[in-house]
Amino acid sequence: MHHPRLVIAGTHSGVGKTTVALALMAALKARGLVVQPFKAGPDFIDPGHHQMVTGRPSRNLDGWMLGETLNRAIFSRASADADLSIIEGVMGLFDSSSPLSEKGSTAELAKQLHAPVLLVIDGSAMARSAAAMASGYARFDPTVRVAGVLFNRVRSEGHYRLLREAVEAETDLMVLGYLRPDEAVTIRDRHLGLRTAIEEEAGELYDRLARSAADTIELERVTTLARSAGAFPGEHLPPARPAETQQRVRVGVAYDAAFCFYYEDNLELLKAAGAELVMFSPLRDGTIPDVDLLYLGGGYPELYGEALAANVGMRSAVRTFSDQGGAIYAECGGLMYLTQAIRDMAGRRHEMVGVISAEAVMRKAGMTLGYRTVQLTQPCLLGPAGTVLRGHEFHYSLLEASDELQYACALADADGKPVGRDGVMRRNTLALYSHQHFGSCPEVVNHLLAAARRARRDVASAGSV
Repeated sequence: MHHPRLVIAGTHSGVGKTTVALALMAALKARGLVVQPFKAGPDFIDPGHHQMVTGRPSRNLDGWMLGETLNRAIFSRASADADLSIIEGVMGLFDSSSPLSEKGSTAELAKQLHAPVLLVIDGSAMARSAAAMASGYARFDPTVRVAGVLFNRVRSEGHYRLLREAVEAETDLMVLGYLRPDEAVTIRDRHLGLRTAIEEEAGELYDRLARSAADTIELERVTTLARSAGAFPGEHLPPARPAETQQRVRVGVAYDAAFCFYYEDNLELLKAAGAELVMFSPLRDGTIPDVDLLYLGGGYPELYGEALAANVGMRSAVRTFSDQGGAIYAECGGLMYLTQAIRDMAGRRHEMVGVISAEAVMRKAGMTLGYRTVQLTQPCLLGPAGTVLRGHEFHYSLLEASDELQYACALADADGKPVGRDGVMRRNTLALYSHQHFGSCPEVVNHLLAAARRARRDVASAGSV
């Protein structure tokens, strides 16, 4: 398989990888190319912007959570009908969960995909030193093909010419252009990262990025670099099939500005296993749809606490669904929504659903962050005890429990060190702070849907008595 592909990597976090990746996606799409986006690592926000720009779902690829075979399979499947793929990196090119390992890094992913790397350098306060930086990154690991450089935050053509001359004189790297600093194309950020694509409604921003890229980036050379990728060692996993031949499971997926953190492959695995996804909004809708399972993903419920609290009909419907034995699976923001209340950064208390006997309290410091191995210590919606998944944790809130909580999972970090418990259980509700990538253990999808079928039957039987 030969598929044009390019990894957009940074020298460090904050260098502008997302801006550059979005600008390239937008500009190439404007030229009539079908661009397939990917994101390295467990990020949810950048893929949302990718999808808005390209009109195609962005896929997460991750060396630690998924591994080489699954990364290649996801890439092969998603890129099959695209003209070119852009893979946005995570942190700096060689940064990972360990200072001595490449596991989970952009560099590791570039090697797995046999993809050339376009290195983004902040050129705002540099001259000849840019050549030393580019040379160091290109030589650090010879098995990573750093093939080109693109400068960000360069104010003038004259400054760019100086940077380009320095790099081309000292290295054999292609210098493909630059982007000027522009507040009009800056996506605002907050405590967990950039604002989401849903919140930004950023159509004009993307158009401006496309124009900026067309003005100062050599797009033909970008596509030439992407086409220089060799044959791709694609992987093709067998398609998932429903474990049962029973009626499809209707899954209500909370999706709005407060809840929008979902891995695209999680949703596709659910559909492949027999789920019909029904989107609904805890912010706007008056009640839940007619479903067998509620999937409450992550997001920013703490920023929408007042609106979520004011939607009493929705909160009551979710609570009744749980009280009657309906199956609910929640992650991070979804867990917070199921608590008795959220206390936001300003200390304001907002009433929530009340399924979990605790309050979610936002902290101004002390973020919980990292890869997680999740092992089920007792049977739950995701399967029998002993089941192991991989995921990621990223939150500022903590639970303050009013009653003793029952947990279903034990957590370990990327090095296998125990880091606590997760997975609050109540009736047929399972709520975790960690976000799971179902691809790390696909059988949990069938367990989840089977549990929803059982819960539906039990609720129906109770109602007929």
